[in-house]
Amino acid sequence: MKDSFQPILKMLTMMVGLLLSITLLTAVLIGAIVMVFSGGSLPPIKTNSDEVQTSATAVTETYRGVVPKEGLWIAPDWSAVDKEPNAEDIKYGKELVSNTSTYLGPNGKVKKISNGMNCQNCHLNAGTAPLGNNYSAVASTYPKVRARSGQMEDIEKRINDCFERSLNGKALANNSKEMVAMVAYMTWLGKDVPKGESPKGSGIYEVPFLDRAADPVKGKAVYAQQCQSCHMEDGQGMPKPDKSGHIYPPLWGDNSYNDGAGLYRMSRFAGYVKTNMPLGATFERPLLTDEEAWDVAAYVNSLPRPKKDIRQDWPDISKKPIDHPFGPFSDDFTEEQHKFGPFKPIKEARASVSK
Repeated sequence: MKDSFQPILKMLTMMVGLLLSITLLTAVLIGAIVMVFSGGSLPPIKTNSDEVQTSATAVTETYRGVVPKEGLWIAPDWSAVDKEPNAEDIKYGKELVSNTSTYLGPNGKVKKISNGMNCQNCHLNAGTAPLGNNYSAVASTYPKVRARSGQMEDIEKRINDCFERSLNGKALANNSKEMVAMVAYMTWLGKDVPKGESPKGSGIYEVPFLDRAADPVKGKAVYAQQCQSCHMEDGQGMPKPDKSGHIYPPLWGDNSYNDGAGLYRMSRFAGYVKTNMPLGATFERPLLTDEEAWDVAAYVNSLPRPKKDIRQDWPDISKKPIDHPFGPFSDDFTEEQHKFGPFKPIKEARASVSK
């Protein structure tokens, strides 16, 4: 008889437990409602969205703008270019800067004198982007004596330096239609800049020196995460379907800039990517930290590229930049430290000598 009541007792026990659970849940809900409507508040519940918000705040604090926007140079109004007496030259000059390879690349329809990169790969938006290595100060500061050559250089010489170094190619004749057009365009861009002045936002951002050497190994990880979707894992960029140039340029290898180019210096490459790379970054919202910018510069510039005869560069070796990677030097630091850093000790040693 006793055994026959076991299933009934078990069922009753389950029902009582269920009723107690429902009662407890109801009490909690009623308490919550009373608390809210009486002016109280429920304790916060941590969700994934809170974590995202916290992460976004951290990113904002880490990747803040490098310079204020106020007072930055702005390119002249392109819609007014037809008012210029040499408007056709200016237009052709902009076209050459934007699509250099189409006209002067390996398959160029005018000449075949360069590596397939475009001038605006290094001078963004046809040389008009703030801190994108723009041309705002070209007309106002040239001709001038440059320490790299030790000679007076005009705009034509400076343009040909880029053809021979960044584009790893040959010089244009000064009286060629293409040179005349490029000079006209750069002169027009700087037409409102007073002689001798460099406007705010010209050139490349100076990234503060690290307390350590730039690290190619860390830079490889940055490259994989931030750069290779455009420039590819092998660094050879993304060519145009018609082979007239690149959608995204090669960063090393036979078709990239040579080791005499400005971007081969760590500070130049780090400053350029800090305010312009990866795609979507600007000086107002950089996407790389200073360390990431230095490290990815170290990675890219540690890989093979064409060589340039630079034996005539920097005739006064005391004027070599801190990060010029080729000796001889006027100090006792190694070529490796001049290339990767740390640069602060070199700067401090030079400062002590100048005193």
